[in-house]
Order: sequence, then C-alpha cells, then structure tokens
Amino acid sequence: MTKPFRTLDQVDVKGKRVLLRVDLNVPMENGKVTDATRIERVAPGIAEIAGKGGKAILLAHFGRPKGPDPKDSLRPIAAVVAHAVKRHVAFAEDCIGPKAQAAVAAMKPSDILLMENTRFHKGEEKNDPAFVAELAKLGDLWVNDAFSAAHRAHASTEGLGHKLPAYAGRTMQAELEALAKALEAPKKPVIALVGGAKVSTKLELLENLIGRVEALVIGGAMANTFLHAQGIKVGKSLVEKDMADTARRILDKAETGHCAIILPVDAIVAFHFEANAPSHAYGVDAIPADGMMLDVGDQSIERIKGAIDEAATLVWNGPLGAFELHPFEKATVEIARYAAELTKTGLISVAGGGDTVAALNAAGVAEQFTYVSTAGGAFLEWMEGKALPGVEVLRQK
Repeated sequence: MTKPFRTLDQVDVKGKRVLLRVDLNVPMENGKVTDATRIERVAPGIAEIAGKGGKAILLAHFGRPKGPDPKDSLRPIAAVVAHAVKRHVAFAEDCIGPKAQAAVAAMKPSDILLMENTRFHKGEEKNDPAFVAELAKLGDLWVNDAFSAAHRAHASTEGLGHKLPAYAGRTMQAELEALAKALEAPKKPVIALVGGAKVSTKLELLENLIGRVEALVIGGAMANTFLHAQGIKVGKSLVEKDMADTARRILDKAETGHCAIILPVDAIVAFHFEANAPSHAYGVDAIPADGMMLDVGDQSIERIKGAIDEAATLVWNGPLGAFELHPFEKATVEIARYAAELTKTGLISVAGGGDTVAALNAAGVAEQFTYVSTAGGAFLEWMEGKALPGVEVLRQK
C-alpha cells in the first residue's frame, strides 16, 4: 500500500507564509485569458488558505520562456485569479530576490500575492538547489496544488518539498483521491477505455492497464493497428504497421492475464479525412481498400455499452474516433453520455487527458463524471503506473 500524503488538514496556516504551487498555465489571446478552468479549480484552495489567515504566496509557470519575457508574464493573470477567489491579489515582479522578498515582507495574514513566472529563471526546470533555497526563504511551508505539473521534478513542483514542510493542496488531494479510486483500490470489475491515434504513445499505458483491469476497450486509430496485427485489412486507415508485433504481444499478455480486449467489430468509413465526408458503416472484415475508418460503428457502440454495464469502475483516456470532425464524434459522444447516465446510479467514472476532456465537454457530460482530470501528461504517467516526483515528496515520511 502506498504511503498516505500530507494535506492541509494537518497544518495550521494562520500567520504562516504559504508557498502555494498552482497551475495557472491557461490559454491566452491578446492578453486575455480564454479558458479559466484551471484557475477556477485552484481558487477554493487559495481562498481557504487566505480565509484561515495564511499568507498565500502563489508560485506558477507560464509558457516556455527562455528567460524573462513580457509576453509570458503572469501579471495579467492576477486579476483573473482575484475574480475567481473574490479577494484582492497583489503581484510581485519576480519570484526570488529583493523584489520578491519586499513583496512578501509587506504581506499581512489573509493576503494573496502572485509571484512572477518561475520559469523566468533557469534554476526552475533544472531543480537547481540554489534556486530552491532562494524560493524557500520566502515561505514557512509549501503546498503543492499543481497535479498537472507533478510529473516534473522542478524547483517549485518538487524541490521545495525537501526544504520546507510539504502538503497537498485541495485540488491535488481531490485528484489523488479520485485516481486511487480508479486504479489503486478500485471497485471491481474495472473497465478501461483507451483511444487516440497511436499505440506507440500509449504503449506503457496499455501494458500497465492489462494487469489492473478486467476489460480494456481499444478505440481510435490505435484500434486499426490491433486489427492490422490480427491480419484484418484496414484499407487506408491510419495504422502503425511497425507496431504489429507489439500489438500481438499486448493481446497475448491480456489473454494470459484474463483481461478481455474489446476491439471494434464495425466501423464508420469515409474516403476523405474531412468534416461531413460521405461515410458508410462496414464490418471490420469488409473495409474497402481505399476507405478510412474514422469512428466505430453501432454494433461496436452496443458492445462497449454492454461492457460498461458490467463494470463498477470506468477509466477513460482518449476518444473512440476522429471526434473533432463531424459526424465522426458519434461513438465518443454516445458512450460518454451512456457512462454519465450510469454514474448517476453508482458507476465510478474517471477520465482524463486533453482530448478526452474536450470530448466530454462536447458531449456536455464532463460535470456528470465522478472525476475529470485536466492534467494531461501527469494523468497519463500516473495511469502508466509511474511515480510522480511532485506527489512522492508529499508522502508521509
């Protein structure tokens, strides 16, 4: 059993300088935030620390600057954070050094201060001990509330945990508890639904899941590679021919481990990769030589629904078809809505990854799943069974 992690329930923040690592790496256009989801997720945790009389010092990165760069400044984000937490948020022009120290020294209990982009310093991504020490001077304790950056051992996401008392923030805590429910100690049987374009990018994920789930649905263009590996002709569909041996190995491993693999039995086939391209349903054993499978067909949808009916827990990463092109989002949307309905009557449904979140939003059901992770890379690495540096450092010694 993995060791539990320390949370805000185990510390009194009153009067303390709390270095709070958050994810504010949000999409922006013309200096305006276009999607504030990540800010809204961390807002309650920021408000809680301030509400309890802590001095909330926000650390975050933005973009991939190669040094200080005005276009990657966090300054415009301060107002958006203030709106989300319904409190004033001050801004410091640096995250270490005299400007940062002066801004922190001026704080009173319950104040909130957003520090400038940590990646303006090379020491952040290098996890440089000297940079970590400069950051640590500013705080009495460190709270990591950025699960989405927990797979990176950077100064503000991992290094600080070795210098200051370390705790999981509320968003991090919710994420870890949801993920534990999904794969560490799940209600069985567990079904995983993995889609997307390439087997090569999801190889470790598939291999880890086979040992942990009772059934594995493979969709998206990845399924084409598995069908090809079984000698099925897939026409002009996207396929990784060099991954055929790997696909066969995964199928053998699943059989040995009593994990049912569910592949499409029919597909929606078009002759052009574009929205509204004329399309027809075919059995997978009858794909036209010049056709492309762009979604799974109705029989496959019914099989997937049947498999979900038998599950207690569903873990989902990746769409079933080319969901960004109409009408090839049909299977993904239909299954998402079906899973959302079953969640109302007890199914534990956990989904994550950028495309998956977009697909669930398109289906209008993201709010109805048990938990939807916006963490992308960190979610995937966690599903692959990897230890995440920014999480490990929070575990009770």
